[in-house]
Amino acid sequence: MRICRTSSEMQQACRELKKNTVPERGLGFVPTMGALHAGHLSLIALARAECDVVVASIFVNPRQFAAGEDFAVYPREFEEDCRKLESAGVEILFAPAPDDMYPSGATTFVEVEGIGNRLDGASRPGHFRGVATVVAKLFNIVGPDRAYFGQKDAAQVAVLRAMVRDLNFPVNLVACPTVREEDGLAMSSRNRYLSADERRRALILSRTLEAAQHLVKTEVRGAQVLRDALPEALAADPLLQIDYVAVVDPGTLEPIENIDNGALIAIAAWFGKTRLIDNVVIEPVAQRANPDLSQAPARELSHA
Repeated sequence: MRICRTSSEMQQACRELKKNTVPERGLGFVPTMGALHAGHLSLIALARAECDVVVASIFVNPRQFAAGEDFAVYPREFEEDCRKLESAGVEILFAPAPDDMYPSGATTFVEVEGIGNRLDGASRPGHFRGVATVVAKLFNIVGPDRAYFGQKDAAQVAVLRAMVRDLNFPVNLVACPTVREEDGLAMSSRNRYLSADERRRALILSRTLEAAQHLVKTEVRGAQVLRDALPEALAADPLLQIDYVAVVDPGTLEPIENIDNGALIAIAAWFGKTRLIDNVVIEPVAQRANPDLSQAPARELSHA
């Protein structure tokens, strides 16, 4: 696996790689912030299956962290990450320094108005401006045909889809299913911040979402029923601090009245000093199959 440290080196390397691809498969790209886990590797595996060549990036992007957030302590495990990526079949890794991505005097940002201020964008002002800016730069540097992101970051996926559409990026953005631990907890690099007690308590997120799926299965269609019921379920942990509970359109992140045309049910909550997110996507009625509730026992949510 080749490691490129500068934007110019990465651009040249990707141009050379793309000469050996066919249009139907092309170059797949998986951007990461490192501290890789099985969720990241699932993105690599899908890219490997669908594309002729696969490249990845590791860059802890300072512009998507607000003051007081965990940029300084965000886990960095570069050597181990390199071993994982090479074993997974990545041809090139882009690992730039901050001053390469943001040269002195750089003043240009990408901001997706409206949608970028919803869910995590409301909780973390400026976060999605930083995400959209760095991903736009990475797309310009790598020139991928397909780019792979995890559905756990559903709001991020929605923001980036809007950016790709609005700025005419020739990229197919692929959202991949959330990968979970055996007990249902969504995999996240931040899970390692949790104490043993917080790790156990964090299961309330996935179990609450599974219970919401169960309500949908029993023909609940009103979004407000879910909005009322989810906080009541989360209140079973009196130490949990809810950031948001949302039932929204998956594309716009705007609140909806019913879920017949599909919905994103999303939760963000604090366990001690660690903020975790999780979500499920409800398919439109016409496409809906029975939800998979196998990862944890289904629970009824209290609702009117």
